[in-house]
Amino acid sequence: MNTSISSIRSQEILDSRGNPTVEATVLLDCGITGTASVPSGASTGIHESQELRDNDPKRYKGKGVLHVVEKSIPAIETLLKGMSVNDQRAIDRNMIELDGTPEKKVLGANAILAVSLACARAGAIASDIPLYTYLRKIYWPDVAGWILPVPQMNVLNGGKHAPGSVDMQEFMIMPVKAPSFVEALRMGSQTYHALKSLLLEKKLPVGVGDEGGFMPKVSSHEEMLTVLVDAIQLAGYEPGNDIVIGLDPAASEFFENGAYMLKTENATLTSSELIAHYQSWTEKFPVVSIEDGLSEDDWDGFVDMMKKMGDRVQIVGDDLFVTHPDRLTKGIELHAANAIL
Repeated sequence: MNTSISSIRSQEILDSRGNPTVEATVLLDCGITGTASVPSGASTGIHESQELRDNDPKRYKGKGVLHVVEKSIPAIETLLKGMSVNDQRAIDRNMIELDGTPEKKVLGANAILAVSLACARAGAIASDIPLYTYLRKIYWPDVAGWILPVPQMNVLNGGKHAPGSVDMQEFMIMPVKAPSFVEALRMGSQTYHALKSLLLEKKLPVGVGDEGGFMPKVSSHEEMLTVLVDAIQLAGYEPGNDIVIGLDPAASEFFENGAYMLKTENATLTSSELIAHYQSWTEKFPVVSIEDGLSEDDWDGFVDMMKKMGDRVQIVGDDLFVTHPDRLTKGIELHAANAIL
């Protein structure tokens, strides 16, 4: 079977928020195709790889991606045409080298990712194996056993995902005692519906944010956690045993002029004071994971949080690291986190 790349096509589509994004399709000489589209976050770190947008105010408020479709993807097609789709590392390396910038700002991270994922999908189809197996064989061929992660289900939204709700962005449930992914999904679904019933009982709104979580108007972040624990119990589960809680405050979004501005509580906090809040919550509630609990460049704060909480809480760096090797190396050297997204 000839798995050389024959052509790459792309188009502008709309994502779940109704914003434009890139969809790429890779065609192989054997006739197999792989298609992928690119996600885009509402709250993104300043160090993230850059997605290219048209900046034409007359189209989608400047968020169009026609430049990527008409310029970046054809340039990538010329580069990759004739390469074996099974050489994923070389495909990615060649695109990164063609772009030539750490931020992927020439071709656009949205162009590179769309093509990379489409190639991986085509390669998996050509190999007649699932995508996760295909990627495992490429990147972790010597690792024995298969471990599915515990899903983190975003059931309460705030921040940029839910204007009008609390400042912090995501309140997630993690069904750690589920014996399988199927059971974890069921536990999460039942808790989600219990949460809706509880909010209605409290006469709180049950509108949903960008990621499908409820966005009630409450007086404090602690009230969000209290409602979540009550919902876990209402669903018939034991908080802290069957289901635990993960947070993604996305703290960079409420970091202003060197301080953390929690408008929900009308509070202005230092790093130490915000960490103290987190410590208090982990003692009162079954919170076991905090992602982006501090601003993306608050390295000293992350180091302090690790010292105070890292032995019992998953301190996750997302905006802190943005999948950038230099930032990840710095984080390892400083012991700034114990997990990465």
